[in-house]
Amino acid sequence: MFMTGSGPLDAERAFTRQLRARRRAALTRWLRRDPAPQDRLRVYDERDLRARITPPGCGIREIPLDAIGGTLEPSRATLFDCCFRPHAGARARWQRLWLAEHRGAVMPPISVVAVGDSYAIHDGHHRVSVAKARGALTIDATFEMAA
Repeated sequence: MFMTGSGPLDAERAFTRQLRARRRAALTRWLRRDPAPQDRLRVYDERDLRARITPPGCGIREIPLDAIGGTLEPSRATLFDCCFRPHAGARARWQRLWLAEHRGAVMPPISVVAVGDSYAIHDGHHRVSVAKARGALTIDATFEMAA
C-alpha cells in the first residue's frame, strides 16, 4: 500500500482495503455457492477446549498468526471473518490500533488458549487483524487455561 505520510488517512485507507477484501471474499463464496460460512470467526466452546494441549512454558511466546483459528468470544465472531478482516463496526478501534502500531507503539500481547494444533483467541482480536493487515507473520501471546 502506498503511504501518504498522513497517519489518519493511511489508517482509513488500510481499513477500507481490508473491508473491501472481506466483501470481495464473501461475494466470491456466494458466486461459487460455497456452503461453508467463512464470514465470521469460529467460536470455540467447552467441547472444543477439552481437546486442548497446554503449550510448554509460561509467559509470553511468539505464535504464528495463521495458527489462530477462532475465538472464545461469541460477540467478536461477527466483527471479523475467518481471515480476521474487519467488519465496518470495528472501524474506529481498528484504525486507532493501526495508527498506534504505525507510530511504533508496542502492543500488549494477545491472550489465547491452545486448542489442538491451533489457538482460540480470548483477547486481542483487533490487534490480530491489524497485525495481519500490516503483513506480520507472528504475534506475542500469553496462554490462558481453559475454563
